[in-house]
Amino acid sequence: MNPKYKPLFEPYTFPNGISLKNRMIMAPMTNFSSNEDGSVTDAEVNYYARRSKGVSMVVTACTYVTPDGKGFKGEFGADTDDMIPSLQKLASAIKEQGAKAILQIFHGGRECPPDLVPNGEIVSASDVPSERGNGKAPRALSGDEVETIILAFGETTRRAIEAGYDGVEIHGANGYLIQQFFSPHSNRREDKWGGSLDKRLAFPLAVVDEVKKVTAKYAKEPFIIGYRFSPEEPETPGITMADTLQLIDALADKNLDYLHVSLNDFWSKPKRGLEDSRSRMEIIQERVGQKVPVIGVGSLYSADDVLKAFDTSVPLIALGRELIIDPDWVEKVETGREAEIETEIDLGAQTRLVVPDPLWQAIVNTPGWFPGVK
Repeated sequence: MNPKYKPLFEPYTFPNGISLKNRMIMAPMTNFSSNEDGSVTDAEVNYYARRSKGVSMVVTACTYVTPDGKGFKGEFGADTDDMIPSLQKLASAIKEQGAKAILQIFHGGRECPPDLVPNGEIVSASDVPSERGNGKAPRALSGDEVETIILAFGETTRRAIEAGYDGVEIHGANGYLIQQFFSPHSNRREDKWGGSLDKRLAFPLAVVDEVKKVTAKYAKEPFIIGYRFSPEEPETPGITMADTLQLIDALADKNLDYLHVSLNDFWSKPKRGLEDSRSRMEIIQERVGQKVPVIGVGSLYSADDVLKAFDTSVPLIALGRELIIDPDWVEKVETGREAEIETEIDLGAQTRLVVPDPLWQAIVNTPGWFPGVK
């Protein structure tokens, strides 16, 4: 190994005592490849197994906690105990390769396609249509329904424990339900779940509390609890960088094992709410990094890209698209072959890369999504 990359391979121990063998993590990425009943396919299992050997931890694609939370065609489910064998199959495949397995738990809210949820009825914090997705106005959840969904996040955490996962990641990013409650665009409620910024924090924090409570009850050994968030929204009104600093302050007080920032570009800078010329990642790390570990991510392809990001003091780096392009990325750096890393997708290499058909079709038909796809 080139000595300059050695810091990337130092072990890391979470606050709860669980240790990782290195600082590289597989980021959660939707793969559209599960069965219609929500069970995991063999193609999906093989895809994860192919990418789990080098990294220290794998965060799965998101899984829905209730039937009305399904956000994608080909998304796998964790909304009933019947799904535990399917969940277990995926956890085992990841862990057999030496990585920790983290289940990302989620509800799509107003971003759910109507044809994927019961009766075509999408729900959210308020009846404000999304500016991103189907544009159909959701139905505002009642107070009782909000409580039911919070409990569902807890029940899915129990299933993750029973299925052998090492932890869960609460998906509070990318405009989905948890973020919808925090956002002034999607949350216009006037009850305890909305209004002021503090009240818009109530749902995300209640989900965290429920997940922690269930973990304390059912986990017989240390269990990782992480939270993923998006720092800003393009909508007006929408989440600003200033809002996000309030969010992460509150999350840092919850004794979580990590915060995971959702970004397309590690080095992107705040757009509004904060006058600061540094990257969002550097701002976030400075704000809460001493209280809770931060995972950075975003268009890091070469070994030097990752090393430069790691030099910001962010302790863990997630690789997303790069591990689809080159599943052997970590092993190549570890064995001094970083010059052999592929940074553009080989469009003739689906079989070699072990990518399921639905994900492969999404890649080749979406210009600009992956380096090498025009």
